[in-house]
Amino acid sequence: MKLLALATTALLSTSVAARSSLFGVSVGGDISPNVDGELSVPGDNPLNHCADPSNDILKIENVDISPNPPKAGQTLTVTAKGILNQNVTEGAQIHLSVKYGLITIIRQTSDLCNLVKNVDLECPLSKDKETSLSKEVHLPKEIPPGKYTVMADVVAAKVEGEDVQKKITCLTAVVEFKRGGAVVFKQGL
Repeated sequence: MKLLALATTALLSTSVAARSSLFGVSVGGDISPNVDGELSVPGDNPLNHCADPSNDILKIENVDISPNPPKAGQTLTVTAKGILNQNVTEGAQIHLSVKYGLITIIRQTSDLCNLVKNVDLECPLSKDKETSLSKEVHLPKEIPPGKYTVMADVVAAKVEGEDVQKKITCLTAVVEFKRGGAVVFKQGL
C-alpha cells in the first residue's frame, strides 16, 4: 500500500512542481463513490477517481496532504491508507498525463514495479494487507502560475487471453496556482 502514497505524492507533486522535470504516479480504490455522488478520494486532498472505482484493485481508505493547499517552497506531506484486493505483479503500468491549461506537457507510460522501489517495495505487491504510509516531497519556490490537470491511470499486467488490462486505479487532480505562490484546488474536472 506504500504504492498508494507513492502515487498520491507523485500526482500532487507533479501538479505543484510542473516545470522542467515532472514525475507522477497514482493509485485508487475498490470503493463506491461518496454518498454525495462525487468521486472524490476520502481525506483532506484534491484527488478524484476518474470513474466509479468499485471494480479497481486498490481500495483507498484515506489520503491526507499537509499543508492543504500546498505552498511553494515548502515540504508537502502525504499520508495514506489502503488495501489491494489482488496481487500486483511485474508488467503493471502507469499512464500519466499532465496538462498546463489546455496544453499537454507530459504524456508518458512507466513501469509501476520500477517506481515502487522508490518507497522500498518490490513486486509482487501483496493483496489483503492494509498499509499506511507517510511521504514528504519538497515543492520548488518557482512554480509557474496557471491551471494544472493531472491524470494517472494505473493498470495491472496484461493477463494472457484477456483483451483489457484490469484497472488498479485512475486518479485526477486539478490545481490552480496564482501569482505569488497562492494555490486553488478545483474539485472535479
